[in-house]
Amino acid sequence: MKQIDEYYVPWLKGQKMYISSHIELAWRDPKLHRMMSNENPFPPSQKVLDAIKKYGKIGNRYPDQGLVVRSKIAEINGLAGPENVLLGNGSSEVYDMLWRSFVAPGEEVIQHTPCFGIYKLRCAIVGGKLVSTPMIYKDGKLLYDANAIIKAITPKTKAIVVANPNNPTGNFMDAADFVKIAETGIPFVVDEAYVEFAGLGKSQVNLTKKYKNVLVTRTMSKAYGLAGLRFGYVLGDKDVIGQIAATLIPWNVGTIPMWAALAGFEDTQALKERVDHNNSEVMFIEESMSEIPGLTVFHSYGNYILFDAKGTGKKGKDVVDHAQKKGIILRHQTDMHGSDGWFRITIGSKEENRMVVAAIKEFLTS
Repeated sequence: MKQIDEYYVPWLKGQKMYISSHIELAWRDPKLHRMMSNENPFPPSQKVLDAIKKYGKIGNRYPDQGLVVRSKIAEINGLAGPENVLLGNGSSEVYDMLWRSFVAPGEEVIQHTPCFGIYKLRCAIVGGKLVSTPMIYKDGKLLYDANAIIKAITPKTKAIVVANPNNPTGNFMDAADFVKIAETGIPFVVDEAYVEFAGLGKSQVNLTKKYKNVLVTRTMSKAYGLAGLRFGYVLGDKDVIGQIAATLIPWNVGTIPMWAALAGFEDTQALKERVDHNNSEVMFIEESMSEIPGLTVFHSYGNYILFDAKGTGKKGKDVVDHAQKKGIILRHQTDMHGSDGWFRITIGSKEENRMVVAAIKEFLTS
């Protein structure tokens, strides 16, 4: 008789369930300040809470296909209609659908690193191979390298993914480089999880009208502050979206998150308040931390800031450990470009941001 593990598809063997240790830690100890997962420090707006309450009362009914909220998303982005929008249980599920649509076992996805870990996780589950092209570290900046992405293309390349702005570096890629990559014809996914902080004028969504191979992903977890409701989406040509939709698990987005998302999109004042807070606090933290000798600060257009402490003689991991002793969870970034000084801060409340600046200054100047 065969053992059960002989029946798993080969590429699943050895893969593990994704568990975010820092989020688990935050839930176990609610006194800790959550400045590590790019969450929004503000709770949902009253209009969103009203929608949650209203649609919670009909939680006994299956949701529809989200035509109302998809139409709203299309309207916001200047697209023809709901057929240009596909919903996901967060953008994490969107990547699961995308890679299942394009990538067969042994085929390749090109990512630009450092970047969001979900690309690799979902690629592995379909048996794909991740090809990483590193950003260029030059003059205290991490720069995109579109030419390296294009050079990495092989006959096995089935998708390219670029975050814009990038997580964790916080910067945007030049618009001309998006066109260069789009012109390859290879499925090109632009992750715009944080674009609302800089405004939709920085979006590459218009490329989806000219290039059927370009897809834009978004989430309501960041600027809208609905991470716990799990609402993401992908924008693209209607025929491409229609085909990818075949991978969609029926009712993958529940009634409550769907109508809460619509309320979030309609509550433009609440979005503005969150964006204004974030951007002014990014400025405060960057200016405050720039006073620390030897610390490299990366200007961010997201709700997080990346730092390299190598020039201070301290390790990023030790900065994170010190902050945790002070009741703050930060994020350590894997060693890269010959440095072990990397760490990242998520923008919190005004009080939290001043607390974290004081804690890091204390450690790096001691």
